[in-house]
Amino acid sequence: MKMHGLGNDFVVVDERGCAPMVDADIAVRMGDRHRGIGFDQLAIMRESTTADLHLTFFNADGSRAAACGNATRCVARYVMDETGQDAMTIATDHALLHVRSADDGQTSVNMGHADIRWDEIPLAREVDTLQLPIEGAPVATSMGNPHCTFFVEDCEAVDLESRGPVMEHHPLFPERTNVQFAHVEGRNRVRMRVWERGAGVTLASGSSSCATAHAAYRLGLVEREVRVELDGGCLDIRLADDGIWMTGPTAHVFDGVWRG
Repeated sequence: MKMHGLGNDFVVVDERGCAPMVDADIAVRMGDRHRGIGFDQLAIMRESTTADLHLTFFNADGSRAAACGNATRCVARYVMDETGQDAMTIATDHALLHVRSADDGQTSVNMGHADIRWDEIPLAREVDTLQLPIEGAPVATSMGNPHCTFFVEDCEAVDLESRGPVMEHHPLFPERTNVQFAHVEGRNRVRMRVWERGAGVTLASGSSSCATAHAAYRLGLVEREVRVELDGGCLDIRLADDGIWMTGPTAHVFDGVWRG
């Protein structure tokens, strides 16, 4: 299946009841936007003994990701429509995630609590994660994957194509990092643009939206409920006691057969 959340697009392979079919090589070939299908991330649906479903994620370059919020919402919407459920649990390589239907056909996922310790993100050495020793003093956060958030005067003026890959491979991030550039438009609104680790510029990113809202809250810039405006649309983020809830729309674009 091809799906997207605000233009953050995914290929979803249903391996429930099947032998494993997708590996890193196939993910790279599928991810080629000219010779394959094209995606920001690939999600593999598998059975789980601890949840309704297990999701495994690949980036477009074949690397693995432990979390992908928008893909989780898209797959959950598909399964809930399939089964008639209005809530479900999804296991990922990072955590057990709770998903539920929201108003206006939207879908909410609890992405869990953000990690802010340097060794949990992880960083190469112990530093203040609220003010990294990098020009621009970005904030480091983990949502199951590492994030580096810059707060700037105007994120739309940032050259993502040049700054993104430099920061993705910064030596302070041994596992590379997702990169966000954001500016605060109010106590409940942030404008943000994303360079995703292993994928490049994306129209939206769920985990990046959660990380940016959390970073802005740590800096005292926003309240606990934040609307994050991305290039592809808006996600609503709520920093709750039980974790970070992300709510937004999903889209099922088409079904297809991969012939390799």
